[in-house]
Amino acid sequence: MPRVDFHRDLRELQGDLLQLGGMVEKAIIKSLDALKNRDMALAEEVIREDDAIDWKRFELEEECLDLIATQQPLAGDLRILITVLHVTSELERIGDYAEGIAKISVAMGDEPPLKPLIDIPRMADRSMDMLRRSLDSFVNRDVVAARQVWDDDDEVDALYEQVYRELLTYMMADHSAIRRATYLLWIAHDLERIADRTTNIAERVIFLVTGTLSQKKVAAS
Repeated sequence: MPRVDFHRDLRELQGDLLQLGGMVEKAIIKSLDALKNRDMALAEEVIREDDAIDWKRFELEEECLDLIATQQPLAGDLRILITVLHVTSELERIGDYAEGIAKISVAMGDEPPLKPLIDIPRMADRSMDMLRRSLDSFVNRDVVAARQVWDDDDEVDALYEQVYRELLTYMMADHSAIRRATYLLWIAHDLERIADRTTNIAERVIFLVTGTLSQKKVAAS
């Protein structure tokens, strides 16, 4: 295959990665809408559509491995393929967290949340903004923007700690509130993990541009 075709395929691969990012962002938005509106049908839709995110990940991985095997890329091109492989995995895991939020909504049923949803939607907004900017930094090869995503993760962590302390207070004051508080804790945890995964994407962008990995935070599998 001529190199011009290889670089065309590389551009298409990066476009497919952004498409996966759009699918994941849509899943997060819908899962939060289902939670806020107690919309069980929408939550079930998020759960079903997670399969499409999984399959898109597998397709991207196969494309990457095929290009590595057939083109034996070096230097910058190889870093692009490695970055796409890692970012694809992170996006699929973020999709799993969106699915997890939808499953919690289904478990909650028609029962309203224990408390008004204020900080949890804020966490979701911050996490989605970080996700968009991390993918933008990938497109633009922008190390400064990627590092800013890292810095902004601290805000999500602070919101999570705030939600955690508040819900713990509810549980200590009224044992009958434990189950409903736990649902919200799980959701907050999923959103905090989404932000962590997004920092991993930012880290991979830094690797793509500089060839070195930073060690601020790597989310566990």
